[in-house]
Amino acid sequence: MSEEVVLLDFWPSPFGMRMRIALAEKGIKYESKEEDLRNKSDLLLQMNPIHQKIPVLIHNGKPVCESLIQVQYIDEVWHHKSPLLPSDPYQRAIARFWADFADKKMSDLGRKIWATKGEEQANAKKEFIESLKLLEGELGDKPYFGGENLGYVDVVFVPFYSWFYAYEMCGDFSIDAECPKLMAWAKRCLEKESVSESLPDQEKVYGFVLQMKKAFGIE
Repeated sequence: MSEEVVLLDFWPSPFGMRMRIALAEKGIKYESKEEDLRNKSDLLLQMNPIHQKIPVLIHNGKPVCESLIQVQYIDEVWHHKSPLLPSDPYQRAIARFWADFADKKMSDLGRKIWATKGEEQANAKKEFIESLKLLEGELGDKPYFGGENLGYVDVVFVPFYSWFYAYEMCGDFSIDAECPKLMAWAKRCLEKESVSESLPDQEKVYGFVLQMKKAFGIE
């Protein structure tokens, strides 16, 4: 049976990066369609009418929305290669917990670091670092959150590495100084082609953030 896979994406989106990594890990060929989020395509509005957001994974004409759900879908449909979620139900639940934690904390707090100032930014930075340290504790001495191999939490979390430089520059702090084990993990992930080819350059993302700050009048 022929598989038609299309990804509606936007290059700096960490949520889109998850799809790129997961599909690469599974060896799935797909067509990527870059969206202009200021002028959303009819296809995006048709495939995700509720949220009207990227990424959207379209598999044989059927849309799957929301990146955590999409990664699980990819893992279930193409389960014969590079399993991302553990086979044990309890370990699977733990992986989903930490993926959900990273998903909520990184996105919300990261945005506050670059988009706010003063006390609000300071509080966001403090909670962001605390969240990273909790994730670092969960990683422990394992090479990956998935153990010996890249897993679900790794795929969900590592895209934010491409935003770390922007957070550091906007928030005036060093993630490497705070969480050296976590940075070593990120660099280990980047040794995998599925990750390195899916994540944009950190300075390019920082340039994008500066454009957004200017557009929103944040100086």
